[in-house]
Amino acid sequence: MEAARGGRRVVRAVSGDPGLDAYAAEEMLACAAAGVPFEVVPGIATAVGVPAYAGVPLRDAQGADVRFVDARTASERCWMEVGASDGTVVVSTTLDSVAAAAGELVAAGRKPDTPMTVTVAGTTTRQRTWTATLGTIAQTLKQAKVLPSPDGGRPVIAVVGERSAAAQRDQLSWFESKPLFGWKVLVPRTKEQAASLSDQLRSYGAVPHEVPTIAVEPPRTPQQMERAVKGLVTGRYEWIAFTSVNAVKAVREKFEEYGLDARAFAGIKVAAVGEQTATALVAFGVKPDLVPSGEQSAAGLLEDWPPYDPVFDPIDRVFLPRADIATETLVAGLIELGWEVDDVTAYRTVRASPPPVETREAIKGGGFDAVLFTSSSTVRNLVGIAGKPHNVTVIACIGPATAKTAEEHGLRVDVMAPEPSVHRLAEALADFGLRRRAAALEAGDAVTRPSERRPGARRRRTT
Repeated sequence: MEAARGGRRVVRAVSGDPGLDAYAAEEMLACAAAGVPFEVVPGIATAVGVPAYAGVPLRDAQGADVRFVDARTASERCWMEVGASDGTVVVSTTLDSVAAAAGELVAAGRKPDTPMTVTVAGTTTRQRTWTATLGTIAQTLKQAKVLPSPDGGRPVIAVVGERSAAAQRDQLSWFESKPLFGWKVLVPRTKEQAASLSDQLRSYGAVPHEVPTIAVEPPRTPQQMERAVKGLVTGRYEWIAFTSVNAVKAVREKFEEYGLDARAFAGIKVAAVGEQTATALVAFGVKPDLVPSGEQSAAGLLEDWPPYDPVFDPIDRVFLPRADIATETLVAGLIELGWEVDDVTAYRTVRASPPPVETREAIKGGGFDAVLFTSSSTVRNLVGIAGKPHNVTVIACIGPATAKTAEEHGLRVDVMAPEPSVHRLAEALADFGLRRRAAALEAGDAVTRPSERRPGARRRRTT
């Protein structure tokens, strides 16, 4: 109220829907009494949102009464009313009080064989749901080794009624059945490069953990880069080829330093080694003229690159801004096609600082379910700054060269991308997760994450 009176804009966030919050109405009345204007944004109540994420519909085409009960404040009369009905009952309670709530419903008239689902940590990647009946839920939680537990006070949402039957939930459990649900995946890349990959991993239900292994720094001698950028403006080049997002960033920063923008590329053909680099160029205001139609690599770029033709190409020179440790494949290939190449160091790649102690311990101790290696340098740098991943961790590599480096460091490669693309690498890991899940279900085993295996246990390889 003090902040609002002082002219500030105040947001009061509540869990679930403000209409069900015990104090929201009181605070709105206080605002009204003080003449402070306010607005209410409806939310999704936990008792509704959690069953939706657990794949438990509360109603169907036939319709049914839905009753919501807070076990902490429910009276004996409340239990008797919901026990006497045949509608769906959604109970907000705690893990160690679920059995007691089931007992109240049975005592009030519900049959012990009435289906019941219990969801903990709903709508998060820690969500877990158990299906049982009112009479068997206590035993189910005990067999799952969930109870007894010091975490028994965690809130849960329990749904009672025919619509929570196991046969339906097997088909409707869209969230917990995601291919990498709950997997903690290490993404050892620079922060800028990791963003889109992390978003893709989240769509598969994973929890990405970004650990920079490479730091990007300006070249030690910037004069060569400065001359090349000036050459772009004066018409020295026919082509400029970008082999990484960092190369785009380096040229863009140099442009801004000189007060230039994308218009400086007028009359120059622009090549990008792959989709991510092309996206960075488009964000800069430049649409590339050439992106590999096949493999997204220097070799793929060379396959589509036209040979120098003195009739159609007035200038025979290519500007190639790249890292100090880049391979010579592209330079040699362009020269073979008849082009002159200005191979310019646009940025340096150096090993990043070690991650925090807890991250290093998780890497070496099996705390991660998977790690994605997108280049040989990420393998070398991660092992160098953080140690070797534990043998229960799934190792996924972007291509044969990266896989070879991983094996040279004593790592077993479980997943390899069908083509050298970070997005195809994430897809390959998701496919691995789906096969692993299907194998567990077929064997009648519980679906677990790799990190839930006993440390040091031998793991059957899945190809």
